[in-house]
Amino acid sequence: MNAISIILITLTALLLGYRFYARKIERLWQTDPTRQPPSVTRYDGIDYIPAQNWLVLFGHHFASIAGAGPIIGPAIAVCYWGWAPALLWVILGSIFIGGIHDFGALMISVRENGSSIGDIAERSISRNAKIIFSLFIWLALILVVAVFAYFGAETFVKQPAVVLPSLGLIPLAVVVGLALYRFKWNPLVVTIAGLSLLGILLIAGWHYPIELPGNSLLIWILVLLMYSFFASIIPVNILLQPRDYLSSFLLMGGIFLALLGILVSHPQVNTPAFMPQKTATGYLWPMMFITIACGATSGFHSLIASGTTSKQLPNEKYAKLIGFGGMLLEGFLAAIVIVLIISGFTLGEFNSHIANKTSPVNMYGLSFGNVTRPFLGKWGTFIAITILNAFILTTLDSATRIARYITEEFLRIKNRYLSTLLVVSLGAWLAISKDSMNKPLWEKIWPAFGASNQLVAALALLVISCWLLSKKKATYYSLIPACFMLVTSLTALFFQIKEYLQNNDFVLIIVSLVLVGSALFLIREIMITFRKGLRHD
Repeated sequence: MNAISIILITLTALLLGYRFYARKIERLWQTDPTRQPPSVTRYDGIDYIPAQNWLVLFGHHFASIAGAGPIIGPAIAVCYWGWAPALLWVILGSIFIGGIHDFGALMISVRENGSSIGDIAERSISRNAKIIFSLFIWLALILVVAVFAYFGAETFVKQPAVVLPSLGLIPLAVVVGLALYRFKWNPLVVTIAGLSLLGILLIAGWHYPIELPGNSLLIWILVLLMYSFFASIIPVNILLQPRDYLSSFLLMGGIFLALLGILVSHPQVNTPAFMPQKTATGYLWPMMFITIACGATSGFHSLIASGTTSKQLPNEKYAKLIGFGGMLLEGFLAAIVIVLIISGFTLGEFNSHIANKTSPVNMYGLSFGNVTRPFLGKWGTFIAITILNAFILTTLDSATRIARYITEEFLRIKNRYLSTLLVVSLGAWLAISKDSMNKPLWEKIWPAFGASNQLVAALALLVISCWLLSKKKATYYSLIPACFMLVTSLTALFFQIKEYLQNNDFVLIIVSLVLVGSALFLIREIMITFRKGLRHD
């Protein structure tokens, strides 16, 4: 089968999903362009700031939800189960689960004055539900902060050429933010100038790689966490929003180059459509559905939608484009990664990478380089890794800011400097701590994150369903996907617990049992809410 055919089929399906299903979902929420959003009614100059135009906010939202997830997850899934089930899950998941999840989380937050999904759980379900859900999310975010600080630092060590464009983007974003909001310069002129300077940074990074002496991994971890501290406390329109805006062009430029490479190279699919399981817990269902999260559906998206995007939405008329459209574009990105992996190598190279346990990041970079070699030459892999690292940093700063929101809400800490310091300090401790085998401590916990992330997606969909029930609106659009994701993530956790028991991995056993117990408690609270709502009807 030709790679171009797969791209065309995927694009057609996603466009039809946006044209028809997204419109149906939008009508369910009755978006109102005349209603003032929280970015206006609660404007504070720090977090609640209306984006200057929808494209700036779309860039921030897309960059924040995408991160490294739609690259790493699909690359792993193709190597374990083949490209056909991975692609099918990306298409159907992004339209019928991810889209309603992201758009729903954004809209209920907008309708509840920009509140987080945890706060909405209290209003729609119970105080206990908020406590458990918020704690659940907060701990997951601390883990994300630690892991992505580590990943970003590790990339700097192994690929010193990406340091200059990755870190240089930070002051560049500040300049762009000031030009757009303080000096009110023409957005088109500012965007072109910003992208031109970003191109210069890429060239400079290639010619002037930055390597640090000594324990450079530790130094880079601390540098990135220091960056995330300041990024989460300064006004969102000064750094976070313009950085993500410029980064989104970097990612969309990567998508364009990948598509151009596929058109020019005209590669054939060289890998099997279906492959046998490769791990003890490698059943197609449920494990593939938690391996591919971003790109199909991801609980982290609800935290972005209700954490930062809802506080910047300038008008409800853009909610479908940003919430639903952003999810479908991420699904398209995941599909492109799948196509790169299955057509960027010969079958022999593909099997060799699997046998040698090549990391998904390297497989993505090498396949991108192979497909784009006719016009990028040796630059292809460098550009691919630079794009990936930019989104690792995007995930890092967005997760830190959202964790700060939850810390302020949950622990009643009103000082944003203190709440952010707590988040960053815990992230630093987890990132640099070692276990008895001298391995990073976070590696002991990370294997449970995939299932917990999808569990957050299921619970967020249940919160959305409870909110819809309270407004006497149809709930089956969100409730059916919620039930599917709930059964999938809990089953995956049970499979993982079985494996952990066989390996006597008591840390992961405890973490997984806590996740299951928390989920069951929240399900009980939600069932009580639904019974009350149905009785009132």
